[in-house]
Amino acid sequence: MNLHKKAWKIALAYVGIIVGAGLSSGQDLMQYFVSFGYKGIIGVLGLAALNMIFGKIILGTGCYYHADSHDEVLAQIAHPLTKKILDITLVLSGFVIGFVMIAGAGSNLQQQFNLPFWMGGLICSLLIMLVSFFDFDKIMNVLGIFTPILIVMILGIFVYTFWGKTYDFNEMNAIAQTLPSSLPNIWISVLNYFSLCAITAVSMAFILGSSLVRIKVAKEGGLIGGFLIGLIITLATLVLFAKVNVVKDAQIPMLVLVQQISPVFATIYAFIIFALIFNTAFSLFYSLASRLAKGNQKKMRLYLIGIVIIGYALSFVGFKQLISSLYPILGYLGMVLLVVLLRSWIVSRKDRQQEQKVRQKLVKLAQIKLHPNKYFGKKEQIEYKRLENLSVAKDENIVEDIEQTLIQEGAIPNS
Repeated sequence: MNLHKKAWKIALAYVGIIVGAGLSSGQDLMQYFVSFGYKGIIGVLGLAALNMIFGKIILGTGCYYHADSHDEVLAQIAHPLTKKILDITLVLSGFVIGFVMIAGAGSNLQQQFNLPFWMGGLICSLLIMLVSFFDFDKIMNVLGIFTPILIVMILGIFVYTFWGKTYDFNEMNAIAQTLPSSLPNIWISVLNYFSLCAITAVSMAFILGSSLVRIKVAKEGGLIGGFLIGLIITLATLVLFAKVNVVKDAQIPMLVLVQQISPVFATIYAFIIFALIFNTAFSLFYSLASRLAKGNQKKMRLYLIGIVIIGYALSFVGFKQLISSLYPILGYLGMVLLVVLLRSWIVSRKDRQQEQKVRQKLVKLAQIKLHPNKYFGKKEQIEYKRLENLSVAKDENIVEDIEQTLIQEGAIPNS
């Protein structure tokens, strides 16, 4: 597989993790950005930049440490006390945001199809359990499949909203500022919301990053994914701001807007929102179960089923209420995570460059080793072993993973 194509594949999966119920539905954006009026528009641009910077850092860090869970990465980059606090925060937030997603699934299908609230959440919960039995490559494909469709649909909504139309933006600004917000100002809101995004994504993003062996590909995937998230957020916020008088009281604001465009379009968008809710919920519960099972696949699935059942029961509190009360608290806790990630990325720059060179050499030697018509002698064996021992990921079977990756990519010809 072309490496640039692989970066795009991981980027789409990364977007699928972050773009869940609140963002794709517009409910997050209404409370965090639209409620600040004009300042909220400036805020989303800052948020887009943060997504690009930290997308690269998070996926790159996951690849660098080649770990099975966030706990293993945190042990490397944080002080033991900080690591313990962050681990507890990620476990609790993964569970909390997971059942908020299930609540979002119920609200989404209730608003669009008049289905009972309990049914949407139940469908989402059963799908999470089912997909957990797929292998990881198939899971990554599932996470990324709906992202391009969402981008196209958001672009379509944006063009429809602004093409040939005029708005009294001063009036919209006044209405927007009447919306409730749990944050004191736009800059705290930007930091809080991005910290929330990081908490939502980091556990599964570390696992996504560790599924790659090339650090450069992981960093490129994070950068592309961060850009796409920024694009989606910016376009959606502009649309919601222009139509704030129409959507200010809606549970699923974006669904109200697409309903005005076309009932058929609204039906498709409702399914896309549901799929993205599933993506985020699955990622959170999967990474949480992986953390608790410590690499044991059978235990992981049992943990996941139990967590999903509890999450479904708690989802009946209500989607909009859960976002307004729980998200700001989790966002503040997430700021500690951002500081730890940024500090680690700066401090370990030389080590990461060294590891990237080691991986590149291991890949080249693995291509020789696995090639049926190339000689892999004693000299190459000694160098291969030396590089394996030199790698930061030597305890994580990095050589085995590199060889498996090359075979999956079709980089080795048949004998």
